[in-house]
Amino acid sequence: MVIKIWIGIGIFFLLLTWWAVIDITKKNFGSIVTKALWGFTALIPFLGPVIYFAIGYRKGKKIAVNG
Repeated sequence: MVIKIWIGIGIFFLLLTWWAVIDITKKNFGSIVTKALWGFTALIPFLGPVIYFAIGYRKGKKIAVNG
């Protein structure tokens, strides 16, 4: 029972990490260095995606796609 909870928590944070990384690739943060720093932050296990969605999510602007 406890192992299933831990697996569920792990899958949740894995999906949260993927979501953060995909979101970072779709946004412009003003410079490539800032974008890279948010990317590395999102890859920190467990805490990284939480930091990104709490602080960095609103800092980037969506890149307009023409087509």
